[in-house]
Parts: sequence; structure tokens; C-alpha cells
Amino acid sequence: MPFSEVIDWNKALILADERLLLQVPEIVRSIPATKVFALRQQTQVLWDRYFSSVEKIVFTTLEIIRERLPLQRKRDGIIWNNSPGALLTFPEFSDFWPHYPFHIAASADAAADDNFTAVVYCQLGTPLTPSSTLFRLIKNVAKSKHVSKILVAWNSDKPVPAHSRWPPLPGHVSLHVLQESSEPLIGQRFFPHPLLKSAAILSLDEDALLNSDEIDFAFHVWRSFPDRIVGYPARSHYWDDAKGSWGYTSKWTNDYSIVLTGAAFYHRYYNYLYTEWLSPLLLKTVQQSHNCEDILINFLVSHVTRRPPIKVTQRKQYKEQPPSNSLRSPWNDPDHFIQRQTCLNTFAAVFGYMPLLRSNMRLDPVLFKDPVSNLRKKYRQIELVGS
Repeated sequence: MPFSEVIDWNKALILADERLLLQVPEIVRSIPATKVFALRQQTQVLWDRYFSSVEKIVFTTLEIIRERLPLQRKRDGIIWNNSPGALLTFPEFSDFWPHYPFHIAASADAAADDNFTAVVYCQLGTPLTPSSTLFRLIKNVAKSKHVSKILVAWNSDKPVPAHSRWPPLPGHVSLHVLQESSEPLIGQRFFPHPLLKSAAILSLDEDALLNSDEIDFAFHVWRSFPDRIVGYPARSHYWDDAKGSWGYTSKWTNDYSIVLTGAAFYHRYYNYLYTEWLSPLLLKTVQQSHNCEDILINFLVSHVTRRPPIKVTQRKQYKEQPPSNSLRSPWNDPDHFIQRQTCLNTFAAVFGYMPLLRSNMRLDPVLFKDPVSNLRKKYRQIELVGS
């Protein structure tokens, strides 16, 4: 090709490139604002989950290499490109994407799972009689329209009551008492036991006060927010300038950042993360203090979802007050509260930041406290519960 023709061809390419460059602003302006916003959100997810720190870059690189090794499970791009990302979505838990809490609401198969498993954590080991709180709690849980199984995690050094002393249950509800360790382990309530098959777990303390309507309503709310902790007892964290540390309060305020698992629903995937993914230092802190496991799982869920828990209804008091002549409950011990302050700061130090987020949202049933006929209300027993 003559040299003059090469020059003309290069000029033509330059002119074509200039025309394309002039079209770029018009192309960019033609993209809808909603699409631009979605792309920015997606970029933020990728940055936050994979590139926002040296540690995340290293773990992301190792995870990509691992998936390319022979006989290793490869995850779909939807897992990598959606929150919480591949670093917090483990194929060892399940190879079926809707089994995870982050996309259960969008799955028809997952939505069909219209039942839950209740796990009652027993630490006090109070006598089991028809008038005891544990006896009445199990009866109320069994009245729920959605319960399929009740597991009692017996974590007391007192002997397990005989089978005949437990309340009779409907035929479709099974009762299992678990005492698998000679040494009480406070984290036992979050152990991914093989009997836990349902996506929803109702976590309860043995002295919790909930009726069947409260349980059913909380489960109804959880099904709309399956990645969150949904429940009744709310607590808050705050920064104490005077002490230069995080504080913990049980005072009733306009917002909250923790929903305790003494009466709350959550997805069973968090049992797997609690046991298999959390730092051993965090688990050791819980075991040594024999406290704070409910705070730790709130840290875990908020870290994974970047969202706060959800409180339901107006109930403030969710535990039965012990008689004045009885042994003091560990939850009313001042040292117990001080330990929780210490745990809060230890957890924040190990996580490297404070994952807890505040919320001022509370969900109540439709027509709650409205002056209409009770026949029109679905959860009528909630009307009788004091705050």
C-alpha cells in the first residue's frame, strides 16, 4: 500500500474516533437515572465486599484461586455480584442458592417453608411444673400455627426432667431435649444441630413470656425480612465519650441496635456462620464470660447484612420476674451487665469496627389498638399484652 494511502487511512480512523468521542456524552445522558443509580449501588457492593481493605483483597484473591482448583465448588456469578458476596456465602452450607437468607424471599420454593423450629435455651434449670414459666412457654409455642419442632437446649447442671413431666404437645409438634456436653456451653443454642431443618429458628430463653399470637406475628414479619433478627427484647449501644469506649444500655429509648435472642427469629444459616466462621477469640470470650452470645450473633448478622434488626410490637418486658425468695437470675446480676459492656468493646475490637446499626422502626399488627371489633383483628392476644 502506498504511503499516502496509509496516511489517508489513519486520518479516517482519527475522524471516526473523534465522532465516537463526541457521541459519548449523548450516550451517557441517554442512560436513565434509575439505571445509573443501580450501577452505582452495584459498584459500592463490589468495593465494600472485595476491595475496601487489603485484607478483603487478599481473601478475594485466595477465594478466586480456590474456586479454580480441581474438585472445588464454583459459585454462580449472582453470588459474587450480590450482597453479602462470596466471602460470606459458603457452599458447604448448601448448593441451593435460595437456602440462604439473602434471597429466600424471592424464591417460591423457600416461601413454601411455612414452619419454624423453636430452640429453648435452659440455663437456670428451674423445676418443671404446670405453673412454671418453661412449662407454659412450651405450651404457648406448641399452639402456634407454624411450629413443627421444639428443641430444648438443656445447659444446666441440674438433671433433665423426666419425659412425663413435659407438657403434652399436638401430634404435629415434636419435642427434643438436647444435653450433649458434660460442660455447659453457652453457645450451644447456636449450634447447627442436625435436627434443625427449617429455615426459621425461634430462639427463646426458658423464662420468656410470649403467647401464640406474638409468636405467629413475629414469624410473619420474619418471613418478609429473612436475613434479619426479628424479635421482642430491644437493646442499644452508644459511644461513651467520657470513657472512650462503647456502652450498652437496656433503657427504653427511641431507637435500638440489638434484638436479643431470648425471644427472636433468625435464619439457621447464621448458626453455621456463628460456629464455623467467627473468630475463635470471639467464641472464647463468650465461653469464658458465660455471657454475651446474644450480642455476638447481633454483631454477626449486622456485619453480614449491613442492616439493623427489627423489633415487633410494644412489649418491653419479655421475661417473668423471679419471686423475691428465689435465687437471683444471672440476667439481673449487675456483674452480668458489666460483662456485657466489656464484651461489646471486645467484639468491636476483633471485628475492627462497630457493625451494629441503629433503627427506630417497630412493626405492629394491622388494626393494633384500633377501636374496632376484635373479630376483625388477626392477632387479638397481643392487645392484652402490657408494655
